[in-house]
Amino acid sequence: MISVNDFKTGLTIEYEGDIFSVVEFQHVKPGKGAAFVRSKLRNIRNGNVVEKTFRAGETVSRAHIENRNMQYLYASGNEHTFMDNETYDQITLASDQIKWELNFLKENMTVKIMSYEGEMLGVSLPNSVELKVVEAEPGIKGNTATGATKAAKLETGLTVQVPLFINEGDVLLIDTSEGKYISRA
Repeated sequence: MISVNDFKTGLTIEYEGDIFSVVEFQHVKPGKGAAFVRSKLRNIRNGNVVEKTFRAGETVSRAHIENRNMQYLYASGNEHTFMDNETYDQITLASDQIKWELNFLKENMTVKIMSYEGEMLGVSLPNSVELKVVEAEPGIKGNTATGATKAAKLETGLTVQVPLFINEGDVLLIDTSEGKYISRA
């Protein structure tokens, strides 16, 4: 058990039968009444973010999430196969479990698979990944006074806004939390 007073960003808890990750929290001490903790929690199973308010000192169960390094092997229909780098065990995850992550996954890429008490929860991506541009509109000269951008399609199917100088075949560094262009690799 852990007190809500000890919340930290990224902490995983079990609450009302689900597993949540603390996204944001704020300790509030009003002039009148008891102190409380206002928090935003992300449901790890479905990605929904909920706001919860806890009384100060209230306790919740801590969820110990296991992260294992696994290699993404291939997709077969709506299932995606991963292999444990140490034991060579293979697991499959459904597309709806890893919708956002599929924008960044390439074959043979090593990622962390999150599991809780034997249940596979999803994929934990690195902060950024290198992806190749497969389609890019030509850069149009003119109107470049303020950081002009254009759309570029990446090898995983993700479309991002990039500066005009990016061409087809360039390898880009992409932020996995927001799906935005960072720089050329």
